[in-house]
Amino acid sequence: MDTGKQQSGSILAGGTGGAGGSVLRLPRPVYLDLRAHGEETWPCECCGALLGHAIQGGGTDGWQVDWLVRAANVRAGSSRDRYEIAPEELLRIVLEADKRGLEIAGFYHSHPGHPAEPSSIDLAEAHWLGCCYVITEVAEGKAALTNAFLLAGTREEDKHFEPQTIQIEDRSADP
Repeated sequence: MDTGKQQSGSILAGGTGGAGGSVLRLPRPVYLDLRAHGEETWPCECCGALLGHAIQGGGTDGWQVDWLVRAANVRAGSSRDRYEIAPEELLRIVLEADKRGLEIAGFYHSHPGHPAEPSSIDLAEAHWLGCCYVITEVAEGKAALTNAFLLAGTREEDKHFEPQTIQIEDRSADP
């Protein structure tokens, strides 16, 4: 079980990493905050955005996350098994990323009482090709496993999720 207490740089979940694998680097405070967000909103899904920059080279591709932005789940009638970020809040997040000199690296949400694996609905509603999607399983109000997936493909018709390796770094989130 993923407790969030591993050493700096340890591989936690979401794939095999290594050559040809995609990596998601998270500062420990960001990792702990996205898991806490899932616990706080249980039994409903939480959601938010991850801000950072792409990393390439040295046999490693992926995202370096520097900041997390919590969002309200505005999904009416099904917030226990779906999430939606309001368009005006997404615009606010894009402006926040720009202000910080960052990009939207991806999104996170929780799966209350369900595995930290993307559902068919998660795939259908994911549209940010090249971004990461982080899912935390929340069991009885406690964060369990957290996994990351890259939304790969060149267009909507061939998009698919590929597991990412999560690396937790012992550094603070950039202000």
